[in-house]
Amino acid sequence: MCCSALEIDELTKPAGPLCGNSCNSRCVIYAERPQVCRDFECVWLTSRKMAAHLRPDRIGALFMEDYEVEEYRAVCAPERPLAWRNPRVFAHLVAVAKTGRRVVAKAGLQAWRIFPSGEWGPTA
Repeated sequence: MCCSALEIDELTKPAGPLCGNSCNSRCVIYAERPQVCRDFECVWLTSRKMAAHLRPDRIGALFMEDYEVEEYRAVCAPERPLAWRNPRVFAHLVAVAKTGRRVVAKAGLQAWRIFPSGEWGPTA
């Protein structure tokens, strides 16, 4: 999912379409891929506590930490822009918000803030 949902400036790839270097779910420039691709790891890959039902390809969203703006994000697959509204995904996002984290769900250019109360609304 990171090869479609995320924007990759180094490859002039916008968020949404599949990366032009992807062929049959494999990166054809893997050995020479940009450092940003080498460094990226979604929460699914780094957390041993993440439940199997929250695997990005199953839910249509990937979870990531954005340390620059101190946000926990759910970035939705282009073909599933409201995947963050799935009850299990939303429950996970609310649980993270309850820890005091700022939680944002993104779909293309749209973004919603999820609050500890379970309320949500567009980001400003």
